[in-house]
Amino acid sequence: MTLDRFYPIFDHSDWLRRMLPLGVKLVQLRIKDQPDDAVRDQIAVSRELCRDHGAVLVVNDYWQHAIDLGCEWIHLGQEDLDDADLKAIRKAGLKLGVSTHDDDELERVLAMDPDYVALGPVYPTILKKMKWYQQGLPRVTEWKARVGDIPLVGIGGMSVERAAGVLEAGADIVSAVTDITLNSDPEARVRAWIEVTR
Repeated sequence: MTLDRFYPIFDHSDWLRRMLPLGVKLVQLRIKDQPDDAVRDQIAVSRELCRDHGAVLVVNDYWQHAIDLGCEWIHLGQEDLDDADLKAIRKAGLKLGVSTHDDDELERVLAMDPDYVALGPVYPTILKKMKWYQQGLPRVTEWKARVGDIPLVGIGGMSVERAAGVLEAGADIVSAVTDITLNSDPEARVRAWIEVTR
């Protein structure tokens, strides 16, 4: 299965309800600092929304809920990997995407045979305080050479205007958060993203 080249990340199912009808085909639900039952409910609602719209849902971090709720994809950050039961994840048939920022992390992740590798932040990002300086486009090209056929996701400081350059540098997929969620017209922004990535 080929993943779509546009990969928005949202923190609530309400965003999916708004954006999936516009043609989003790959989406991550990344929930932070919510009670466990609220997270589970959000994942369940998002799973149904994605099924209704023929979209791929990637659940950030909450792999146990993803297994229990019959989801197909999870995304793990480096810290998440320390606590995750990779055997249980693989046994459940979950596909796995993982964040990387440096050589050691990439080596660690490649040994896990991931279903995609994310590299970030390609550009400076306002979303998270990160110890990594922006990676830049040459790094995207280098990472793609190293991951080979594994899909490479570029993330961090992404915008519609930067998307084409990141794809040209070697990324297979471009992921965006605040470029959409902080936009005065998120629907129009998503339409622009779809246009520039397809």
